[in-house]
Amino acid sequence: MHSDKIKNFLHKKREANQSGGQDKILSQHEKGKLTARERIDLLLDEGSFTEIDALATHHYHEFDMQDKKFFGDGVITGYGNINGRQVFLFAYDFTVLGGTLSEMGAKKITKAMDHAVRVGCPVIGIIDSGGARIQEGILSLDGFSDIFYHNQLASGVIPQITASIGPSAGGAVYSPAMTDFVIMVDKLATMFVTGPEVVKTVLGEEVSFDELGGAMSHAKNSGVAHFVAKNEYQCMDYVKTLLSYIPQNNTEGPPIVLTNDDPNRLDSNLINIIPENSLQPYDMKEIIYSIVDNHVFFEIHELFAQNIVVGFGRLNGRTVGIVANQPMSLAGALDIDSSNKAARFVRFCDCFNIPVITLVDTPGYMPGTNQEHSGIIRHGSKLLYAYCEATVPKITIIIGKAYGGAYIAMGSKNLGTDMNYAWPTAQIAVLGSEAAVKIMNRKEIASAKDPEALKKQLVDNFTEKFANPYVAASYGTIDSVIDPAETRPVLIRALEALANKREKRIPRKHGNINL
Repeated sequence: MHSDKIKNFLHKKREANQSGGQDKILSQHEKGKLTARERIDLLLDEGSFTEIDALATHHYHEFDMQDKKFFGDGVITGYGNINGRQVFLFAYDFTVLGGTLSEMGAKKITKAMDHAVRVGCPVIGIIDSGGARIQEGILSLDGFSDIFYHNQLASGVIPQITASIGPSAGGAVYSPAMTDFVIMVDKLATMFVTGPEVVKTVLGEEVSFDELGGAMSHAKNSGVAHFVAKNEYQCMDYVKTLLSYIPQNNTEGPPIVLTNDDPNRLDSNLINIIPENSLQPYDMKEIIYSIVDNHVFFEIHELFAQNIVVGFGRLNGRTVGIVANQPMSLAGALDIDSSNKAARFVRFCDCFNIPVITLVDTPGYMPGTNQEHSGIIRHGSKLLYAYCEATVPKITIIIGKAYGGAYIAMGSKNLGTDMNYAWPTAQIAVLGSEAAVKIMNRKEIASAKDPEALKKQLVDNFTEKFANPYVAASYGTIDSVIDPAETRPVLIRALEALANKREKRIPRKHGNINL
C-alpha cells in the first residue's frame, strides 16, 4: 500500500529531524549551545532552508558502528536565503557522535560546496565538531582532504565564511583557516592543532582549552579569527552583515545600497583630527568614520595587528575595502602581523571586485632583531605583492607620514595604484627629517662649532623640502593635493571614474607570492 510507504517516509523524516535524539539535544542545550538545526534557522530567512542528504548514513561496521547509525551522519547540509540572497551551507551536528566527520559527512559537505561553486553563491560552514571520526580511520582523514581540496577550488570564486561555535581540533582546523572569514563565539569555540593534554605531555606546559585555542586567543594573537562574537546570535549577525558588503561570486560586483548620505558632503573638521606635532598619535578610525556613508565602518580583524585597520565601508552606496595605518598603535609602523593582515584583505577585495581605499600615515617598517629574524622581509613583501597583483580600482590618500619602504608598500603609485592623493599635511621621504640628517650630515655636524644649532638648521631645511606632498606632486607621483574637507567627494568621484576599469595581465598559472 502507498500509505505504508508514506508512513515509513514520514517516520524517517521525523527521525532525521531528531538528529542524535532528544537526550543529546537536551545535552547540547545544557552546554548553552544551540543545535545545528536551530543555528540554521537563526541564520537563514524564515522557511527558506532546503535540506540535502537528510537521510544519509555511514556504512561502517567495525567497532559496533552498525548500532550507531543516525540520519544525517553528523552534518546537516542544504541551501537557503539570507536577506533574499541564496547561500549553501553545512552545519556539524554535535548531537550525532559528537559531530565527528565521517566519509559520508565529508561527501555531504563537498557536494554542497560543489553546488555553491556551480551556481555562484557563498558557502557557509558552521563548526561544532569532535574532529575526525576515529572509528572510520583513513576514510575520515580522506574526507577532510576532500574538504580542503574543495576549499581551494572555491577560493576566489565564491565567498567562504566559517562560523565556529564549538570545538575544532587537529586537521579539522585547516578548513576554516582556508576560508575567507572566521567568526568565533567567545567561550564556546576552540581551535587548535594539538590540545592541552598533548601540549602538557610534550612540552610540560599547563594551558586551558580557551587560552590555547579560544576565540580571544585567535583574534588577538594568531589572527585566525576575524571576529569574536559574544554569543551565537551575534555570530549569525556577523555573517549577515559580512554578506551585505560582498558579492555572490567573483563575476559580480558587490551590492549597491541606496544611501541618503550626500556624496558631496564636506567635513571641515577632518584636518583637526591630525595633531600639529606629527609625533603625537591620533585615531585613524575617526577619519574613516567621517568619510564613509552614514559613518558606518565594518572593521575586520579588529583585535589583531591593531597598527593597521582594515574593513568595509560604502561610498555613495558602493562597497569599498579600506586599509589604513593606525597611529594609535606602534605609531602606525608596519610589522609582520600587520603586513599579513593587510595583504590578505587586499587580495580578498581583488578576488571579489571590491575597490581598495588606502589611507597612509606610517613612519616605516618596525625595526629590531625580533622582526628581522622572524621574517619581516618575507612577510612585508606580501603587502607589496598584494597591491601589485590587485587589478580592482585602487585609490590612496597620504594623510601624514609616508616614509621609506612603508610608503611604497601602502599603495604607492608605482605599485599600480590608479589615483594617489595627499593632504597638505603629508610627509613623503625616504626617512624622517631627524634620521635623514643624522645619516647625510654626520661628519658635518660632528665637526661644527655648534652641532645642535647646525643639526636644527639642517633638520628644518630637510623638513621644508620633504615634509610636504609638493615634491611628489611635481613628479606626478601624487595626482593631486586635496583639501581634507573634500576627501569624501574626491573619493566618490574617483570611484565613479574608475568604475569601468579593465586591466589585462600576462597569462600564467599563478604568481609565487612569498608565503
